[in-house]
Amino acid sequence: MKFTQMANKADRPRDWIVIDAEGKVFGRIMTEVATILRGKNKVDFTPTIDCGDYVVIINASKAVFTGNKLATKNYYTHSGYFGSTKTHKMSTMLEENPERLYRLAARGMLPKTDLGRKIIKKLKVYAGSEHPHTAQVKGL
Repeated sequence: MKFTQMANKADRPRDWIVIDAEGKVFGRIMTEVATILRGKNKVDFTPTIDCGDYVVIINASKAVFTGNKLATKNYYTHSGYFGSTKTHKMSTMLEENPERLYRLAARGMLPKTDLGRKIIKKLKVYAGSEHPHTAQVKGL
């Protein structure tokens, strides 16, 4: 009788992967990031275990957006109180806080459970080319 091998938290080494967003399409970057964060690129992927790697995105403010998204796409926040809906344009979010834009996109592609909230903490986004994770990243 053969058994399927399940991944375990203890035997999962975590890698640090650096992705340079300069000149790349935003959506294509984010699908790759979500796959790496979730661990679906691993041979021993297990849906109930956090088996993904850490992802560091540099030059986040220099990504390319296709179509007319920068002018027309809006993000909405709501606190739960009446009349508290706020609208944020994608273009202003990219200028003021690109980290939040990347986090929102990644969060939408991850599970909406405790596991997803744990996975999103492994995403590190920086607007410029400098980041403080050079000690963890291999090959830099």
